[in-house]
Amino acid sequence: MTVEPPPLPELVSFLESLPEPHILCDRSYRILAANAAYRANCGRPDDLIGRKCFEVSHHYPVPCDQAGESCPLAHSLKSGQRERVVHLHHTSAGESYENIELSPIRGHDGEIAYFIEKLEPLPVARGLAHAQGLIGRAPAFRAMLELVARVAPSDATVLLQGESGTGKELVAQAIHDASRRAKGPFVAVDCSGLTETLFESEIFGHERGAFTGATTRKIGLVEAARGGTLFLDEMGDIPLTMQVKLLRLLETGTYRRVGSTELVRSDIRLISATHRPLKALVEKGQFRQDLFYRVNAFPICLPPLRKRREDIALLADTLLGRVAPDRKLKIAPDTLASLLGHDYPGNIRELRNILERASLLCDGDTLQRRHLPEELQSPGSSLPAPAAGLARDATRPPLSDELLAAAVHAHTGSRKALAEKLGMSERTLYRRLKILP
Repeated sequence: MTVEPPPLPELVSFLESLPEPHILCDRSYRILAANAAYRANCGRPDDLIGRKCFEVSHHYPVPCDQAGESCPLAHSLKSGQRERVVHLHHTSAGESYENIELSPIRGHDGEIAYFIEKLEPLPVARGLAHAQGLIGRAPAFRAMLELVARVAPSDATVLLQGESGTGKELVAQAIHDASRRAKGPFVAVDCSGLTETLFESEIFGHERGAFTGATTRKIGLVEAARGGTLFLDEMGDIPLTMQVKLLRLLETGTYRRVGSTELVRSDIRLISATHRPLKALVEKGQFRQDLFYRVNAFPICLPPLRKRREDIALLADTLLGRVAPDRKLKIAPDTLASLLGHDYPGNIRELRNILERASLLCDGDTLQRRHLPEELQSPGSSLPAPAAGLARDATRPPLSDELLAAAVHAHTGSRKALAEKLGMSERTLYRRLKILP
């Protein structure tokens, strides 16, 4: 049996000098060294060395890729290169999304011997209901968040695509907050409500006397966003004649106020959003192809709420705290089951409206099913089938107590059928039910 040599003391000393959390791992996921920043971040500084990184970060019994996560160490072994992912980690402050950057270190024989893992908090997103920013844990949400983390530090033009109510402005704000322009302004404009004349004046500004009613000079939103981010919501509604001027702004970085011949240089990062399929609009001649390629430099698709049902309970807790901040309302299990079974054509905005209405109808401290809209009061409302993401797999993170309690209250069949629906064995189901609060 070959015994691996200990890591070079110089390497361990180098990690200790770094301000960000860093660990040194071997090919078997064992932590060989951790600097002070990592020990403070993980909340368990005394028993790190020798433990597996996935045990410390995720409390998993198996590597991340066997528990439904993307494992940077496994990827790096295959690619031989540095890998980056976004993970939800257990930290001293609770669960938090982290940017993970893992770099391989090769030995004298040219083979990968160690890995250095760097952690960087992603403050714009959390996995907990009480936190601010983007909230979620579902795979579709995490995939979107990883794209946000990758594009935010750059100045790349971003196109957010998704149904109405999916939170496109929140994502745009998150990209801005995680960028080098975070200290600059974030200026949002809804293009759907602007006529052709009003669009040009609002975006580029106008000079005094440029048109009837222009009694003073006015700066446009491009100028107001100088040094920051301009967010154009409903990009697909911009008139064709104005698309030309927007394209010129993106290509040259300059624009003219209405009624002026003077070129003004812009300093903005553009993020745009639409619920309409821009490609289809290009084919119909309703959106310029050259502008489409400009704004579509880095597309991000926002998942609808029905594709991230695992997050409904989490979002409901958060939204209740916002619509009724002083009441500390709870949600009854059968009420939560009804919320989980709805398809939400209006997405998160619809969920917020449902909860705001329910909070106004509720005189106590717990939302009941009768407080929901009529279409959600049907006794048949229940959790989605396992195909929505609950496969029988013991290595996956367990179903939360809230979702399990909601499933039990909504289910009218046998325990065996419920276990199959939840993707767990009957024995596991009975064990979980015994410890439910």
